Amino acid sequence: MSQHEWEAHASWWQEGFTDGADPEYEEQILPLAAEHLRGVTSVLDVGCGEGQVSRLAAGNGAGRAVGVDPTWAQLSVARQRGGPPHYGQADAAALPFGSASFDAVVACLVFEHIDAVDEALAEVGRVLRPGGRFLFFLNHPLLQTPGSGWIDDRILEEQYWRIGPYLVEDRSLEEVDKDVLIPFVHRPLSRYVNAMAAAGLLIEHMEEPAPPPGFLERAEEYKEAATIPRLLFLRAIKP
Repeated sequence: MSQHEWEAHASWWQEGFTDGADPEYEEQILPLAAEHLRGVTSVLDVGCGEGQVSRLAAGNGAGRAVGVDPTWAQLSVARQRGGPPHYGQADAAALPFGSASFDAVVACLVFEHIDAVDEALAEVGRVLRPGGRFLFFLNHPLLQTPGSGWIDDRILEEQYWRIGPYLVEDRSLEEVDKDVLIPFVHRPLSRYVNAMAAAGLLIEHMEEPAPPPGFLERAEEYKEAATIPRLLFLRAIKP
């Protein structure tokens, strides 16, 4: 998919999901990242956007924090916001680093926008040192399935979560806000797990946290579906 949408709508992401604006990042994603990055000295943030996870890694004790993103509009803001991390333009499927270069790799809500998933995960495995860890955050594939969502049927007086064609991979442009179209790729979880295994990554921890309180306060309609996870977190190691 073209990078045009990301270049055109980078400010939508920066204003709505960074710098303390988003409760799911503040209450859930960033604390999880900090917990699982503890003790690492070098971190690569793949699809770093404006750099909030890169800055977190540097502030968490990593002496070397590097963020890469294909979108100039994101990287320019990352550099403006400063901090210790270094940033560069790169595609996840062709990382410009030597093999076994990092103790940890983070990909935060990135791979659901990547077409070349196998190549990108192979690159993660390549640049990790033996014993290194991969922190993998995804919009939960159940949530991301086209046609899925919370149904409040006032006629039948039923409320339920409808699941779309979960097993079918789907590439689409999703209107996430008025006139803001972002490319998404839906894949079943098994697709990611098998690609990680092929890349030499061993999953050792998985979380499907409930939506955090700050999100539910903003999304009144989601409270009835609060037992449906919005986030999937996998931690893998390179043996």
